[in-house]
Amino acid sequence: MIVNPNSMTPIYIQIAEWLETQILNEAIHSDEKIYSQYQLAEMYNINPATAAKGLNLLADQNVLYKKRGLGMFVSKDARHIILNKRKNEKLQSMVKDVTKEAVQLGVGVEELIVMIRKMHSEAKGGNQ
Repeated sequence: MIVNPNSMTPIYIQIAEWLETQILNEAIHSDEKIYSQYQLAEMYNINPATAAKGLNLLADQNVLYKKRGLGMFVSKDARHIILNKRKNEKLQSMVKDVTKEAVQLGVGVEELIVMIRKMHSEAKGGNQ
């Protein structure tokens, strides 16, 4: 991941989303120690306080938990929490935007569903 300082998304959120993706992709597992704020700061050339803010955001959402003196670890329910959050927040928002645009363009529900099925199939890497 490359942190984009010009993005409208704050850096600490970019860090949190990257860690979430690592957990979703199972590059980081339940009860595994996560990067420290200092490791993240060094990796992405950012302020340790910014990295800590990203980690604390995930801790506040129960994706991570703290072990005093040892650091932060991935919670057992992390994948489930992240999946639900992304479905209920990010995906819903995207669907709302696509639906609004479809209505403005006069695209009917059936045509939109065909488009979604095609994109879904392509995203999965096959013809389904």
